[in-house]
Amino acid sequence: MALIRAEWPDVRIILRGDSGFCREPILAWCEEHAAGYLFGLARNARLEKAIEGELASAQSLFEQTRQPARLFKEFAYQTLDSWSRARRVIAKAEHLDKGANPRFVVTTLQGDPKTLYEKVYCARGEMENRIKEQQLSLFADRTSAATMRANQVRLW
Repeated sequence: MALIRAEWPDVRIILRGDSGFCREPILAWCEEHAAGYLFGLARNARLEKAIEGELASAQSLFEQTRQPARLFKEFAYQTLDSWSRARRVIAKAEHLDKGANPRFVVTTLQGDPKTLYEKVYCARGEMENRIKEQQLSLFADRTSAATMRANQVRLW
């Protein structure tokens, strides 16, 4: 990080990933090094309880319109034992024809919850699609090695 900051002191660094990255050491490192983050957060009963009103409203909207209904809420949340402090969580309370579809992300980024979720977090899926295209269309190997260099060699 020091090398990046030395070359580009004013660049805004943002890490984005799925819930596999939502771990205290990574969150704390980002906070300590002024790197923003937006990570998926695995749902649990406590998180779902925090948005039960929004989930009920989304279901009601869906039943009225028969169209997917999506509402957003933000709140402070702390895990029972793995996080050192409370953090900002954005929740998507969605109801589809298949039923409730709640999703959660944790972030240090400022902005509207809907925009952060739909435009910033969900965009990571598009990048993953480009990787999948390389694997399928270009007959590349898996990219599940422990190091970036090993994955790069597999793509070559």
